[in-house]
Amino acid sequence: MLQRVMGLVLLCALGGLVGGCATVGGNPNDPLEGYNRAMFSFNDSVDKAFVKPVAKGYKEVMPRFARTGVTNFFSNLGDVWIGINNVLQGKIGRGVSDFGRFAINTTVGIAGLFDVASKAGLQKHNEDFGQTLGRWGMGSGPYVVLPLLGPSDVRDGFSLFAVDWHGDPLWYVNNIPTRNELVAGRFVDQRANLLDASRLMEEAALDPYAYVRSAYLQHRRSLVYDGNPPPPKPDPGPSSKSSAGGASAAQAEVAPAAAPLSASQEGPAVAALRPRSYEPVVPRNYAAVIEHSGAVSPGPQITKR
Repeated sequence: MLQRVMGLVLLCALGGLVGGCATVGGNPNDPLEGYNRAMFSFNDSVDKAFVKPVAKGYKEVMPRFARTGVTNFFSNLGDVWIGINNVLQGKIGRGVSDFGRFAINTTVGIAGLFDVASKAGLQKHNEDFGQTLGRWGMGSGPYVVLPLLGPSDVRDGFSLFAVDWHGDPLWYVNNIPTRNELVAGRFVDQRANLLDASRLMEEAALDPYAYVRSAYLQHRRSLVYDGNPPPPKPDPGPSSKSSAGGASAAQAEVAPAAAPLSASQEGPAVAALRPRSYEPVVPRNYAAVIEHSGAVSPGPQITKR
């Protein structure tokens, strides 16, 4: 609870700064670029020092089929909240499909270890309350990098701390040690699934911060409009902070096409991320940005035969 209160306080403080400050860089969506870059570096340092080594060890020790089963289990837990948000957005058919996925995978799929629903033709979706607010017409607000939670914006950050955590079944586990173990296990599994993709992204991006920012903003916009967003306003130019020579900054801002991820690409399920409620370890949206790069698919889903 304290984390959520502090998160809301942070967002309010950042909102006040945005309202009282002029744009620091050349990107109007990122008026807090100085702060955001510093927080991005901090989060990246935590990831490299602690989370990535643990994820590597987990990947080496756990057999692939076991890791995929763990991924499917946590992904299945997210389908109920995804379905609720689809219904709130007026997409009743998708919501029913999400509830059907949960019912089938929880029973036939043995507590979600096997993704039987996908083979049955029930597509995996990706929805959260931030997308619901966007569907209702609320703007995203300025780009913000949250401490330990990664890239976000004011709308998505508010939905994370105020609403989305209610849709995460793990927070309803009464035994605190068990709950913490489940939350930690889910996060480590997701990070392990993204090791190869994150490495390729880091090697390819001239400016990782600018790349993640561009990918996140495009990806979220695409999700809100189900892959068919209206034409964006012309970009006035690349960020001054990332323009050592002009060309490099422009190249760094280039992100892949913002089409929504397919069911096979969503793998460790951004759905599990997207009740986006984790104990503070690393980025809640990091996986979404990495998967959006299209570098490496997190891996196949197990299906029961």
